[in-house]
Amino acid sequence: MENREEPAWQNKPYTDGLTSAPGDKAPEWRDGEYAGHLTASDDGTAGTTDKVTDDEKDTAEKPEETEATGKTDEPEKKPGRVRAFLKKKNVTLSPKVYFIDAMGSMALGLFATLLIGTIFGTLSDYTHWSTFGFMATFAKQATGAVLGIAVAYALKAPPLVLFSAGVAGLAGNGFATAITAGGASLTVTAGPAGAFLCALVATEVGKLVSKETKIDILVTPVVTIGVGVGLAQLICPLVAYCMYWIGYFVNWSTDMYPFFMGIIIAVVVGVVLTLPISSAALCAMIGITGIAGGAAAVGCCAQMVGFAVISFRENRWSGVVAQGLGTSMLQMGNIVKKPLIWIPATAAAAVCGPVSTCLFKLECSGVSAGMGTCGLVGPIGIFTDMGFGLMSSLGVLVCCIVLPAAVSLGISEIMRKTGAIKYGDMKLDL
Repeated sequence: MENREEPAWQNKPYTDGLTSAPGDKAPEWRDGEYAGHLTASDDGTAGTTDKVTDDEKDTAEKPEETEATGKTDEPEKKPGRVRAFLKKKNVTLSPKVYFIDAMGSMALGLFATLLIGTIFGTLSDYTHWSTFGFMATFAKQATGAVLGIAVAYALKAPPLVLFSAGVAGLAGNGFATAITAGGASLTVTAGPAGAFLCALVATEVGKLVSKETKIDILVTPVVTIGVGVGLAQLICPLVAYCMYWIGYFVNWSTDMYPFFMGIIIAVVVGVVLTLPISSAALCAMIGITGIAGGAAAVGCCAQMVGFAVISFRENRWSGVVAQGLGTSMLQMGNIVKKPLIWIPATAAAAVCGPVSTCLFKLECSGVSAGMGTCGLVGPIGIFTDMGFGLMSSLGVLVCCIVLPAAVSLGISEIMRKTGAIKYGDMKLDL
């Protein structure tokens, strides 16, 4: 029987009239309906693929979702030109940066100049050593410039902006204006408040122009200093006027109503000390003095000594040093978790304030009033204003150390007995 050769098309994949290669697909019909494609394999045989359903089409058309977030992988919107430029220049427009970070840095600048200068002045008065007097003079004269640099440092300014901000701070701190009070003409300055505002604005504007021109070494200082000095001329008279009358009201009202104002000032300034805000800068800005300043100093001491004592179980002696001679701000994280732990120290401030204003009449002023027992600056400030007498020494011992410790410890023990405060609530990683 003659062997007949089969047609070539039976051994080749379906091409539908087109050139094909292994792996090409051909239509497949099942029971008169289109079911998919036939796939040609390398050996010439055909395989079938599954039918593409409507659900699969919908799934293919939808963007994929990420497993972690469940959100579609859509392209993120790019920030606008202005926002991108500000981000590039590290201008955040953040209240936290301006009123917490910058003011905290300014407080350090105050400590390194005005406060330490006051301490040197006190040492000079008691030791009669002229070197202390020279140190006091130069430290106080550098206050404005150092404040400007401190603010710029907190804002992460480039070097040229950082150094130029010193001039802005100097202008803001020292720009004088005359006001009339009680029939007398007084010359006042905006002080630390003016230095803060002028340095803040000048630094942010300086950062915008920094390294934007080929003559940056000229443009950046000119713009930064120009903005700072111009702003000092524009706003510092008003700032000086406001700060003077705020300080005058606080001091006068405390003299008139020592009991109630003693409570208010001690509690408010003490709370500000523990918050991530500078109580020292606040007291310096409003120019607090007299028994109002004494109440502020006592309130700050109550917070620091109070937390050092009531958290002794958890933190031992390292906690006493860190909080008693450092800052009660270390407890801020624990306060956020459990606000009740703030009650003992705040109650101690409310008790010590009127004892200071009504009984011992302790006096303090400026930065020292907002420092508490940090480096014993508060007590030293009281001695600076009142001298080393029996009443001042006894007042510092009672209002700054003994009474805050006793009141806060008594209240905290009651709260521990009732379960309001538990072991570990005030634990610090020291």
